[in-house]
Amino acid sequence: MGKTVVMGICGGIAAYKAVYAASAMMKKGIDVHVVMTKSATEFVTPLTFQTITKNKVITDMFSLSENVTTEHISLAKAADAFLICPATANVIGKIASGIADDFLTTTVMATKAKVVFAPAMNTNMYENPIVTANINKLKHLKYEFVEPADGILACGDSGRGRLAEIEDILDKIDEVLCDKKDFEGKKVLITAGATQEAIDPVRYITNHSTGKMGYALAKIAKMRGANVTLVSGKTNLRPFSGVDVVNVTSAEDMYNAVMEKYPDTDIVIKAAAVADFTPEKCESEKIKKTDSEYALPLKKTEDILKKLGALKVNQILVGFCMETSNLIENAREKLANKNLDFIAANSLNCEGAGFGADTNVVTLISKDGGIEPLEKMSKDDVANVILDRIAEKF
Repeated sequence: MGKTVVMGICGGIAAYKAVYAASAMMKKGIDVHVVMTKSATEFVTPLTFQTITKNKVITDMFSLSENVTTEHISLAKAADAFLICPATANVIGKIASGIADDFLTTTVMATKAKVVFAPAMNTNMYENPIVTANINKLKHLKYEFVEPADGILACGDSGRGRLAEIEDILDKIDEVLCDKKDFEGKKVLITAGATQEAIDPVRYITNHSTGKMGYALAKIAKMRGANVTLVSGKTNLRPFSGVDVVNVTSAEDMYNAVMEKYPDTDIVIKAAAVADFTPEKCESEKIKKTDSEYALPLKKTEDILKKLGALKVNQILVGFCMETSNLIENAREKLANKNLDFIAANSLNCEGAGFGADTNVVTLISKDGGIEPLEKMSKDDVANVILDRIAEKF
């Protein structure tokens, strides 16, 4: 909210997708200013972007302007981030070579903001060694790239070169615009979602967790500079770009995945809703319904959080607990028994908390006895507060 992004639109068929990116950024409260190359105007009219952004679109280096100041300098200074989308081989080559012969390339040369390229071109062009060398040169100079995707291209060819998904481009902009980078160099392991414990090939035991809290934590940690691994049960959520996702099904799967990653981790946040019990035996064939009652023997699953607490050396360990009664007492007991640094406790009885919601109401309890009740807020905001408290600890 309140940030400024300058968008450079180059001449490629993917220019129409940049309209969606501009619209999405505007809805987030970002002030979007668009600069178009002359060839870009052959694909999308400037009026389209002007209508979306409510800002004048610049297409000509030497157009008469009501503002007599040097516009490319003022726009370059105003930018918090610069997005070139789509980025053609031509413009990538110009910027890599220090050429500034139009408004777009001149403004890029003048900006101190982070510049993000979203390339889109024919596969053969993208794989051309000259283009590859130009991209590598820019990466070495700390320019950011959102890698193109594989798929059917406008020319009919199939391969790498189509514009990345708009959501991935927006994730990169969110990451660039994030002012806090206090987790740079930190390896953060987060668990999310529910596990599924098989009864037979058709049925399983699970719970109502959707994974939203864990995915929010992974997103915010990544935005703040962390190397994030997300061990996730099955969800319908899209992970934030750049997060390393390990998909699991059962509590045993999650245990194995977490234990494998744990020794090389600085911070663990266990937000997953792991099943406490699993069937003693998974039937190989579907259990048929009969007139008689069916008993399902259960056994305890491995307590992942307790195991992590017992093995903890220098890691920071954070747990979650969902309760229906005695919230603080149960949370404190879990904090002590599992050797946690923090626990985030919430109650199903509290409006705005619980499974599936976009908000949460959390009480943070620390190892030193501190209690911090948070008001109802978005799960992204809850994630930020939790990460703030972790950052204070390291």
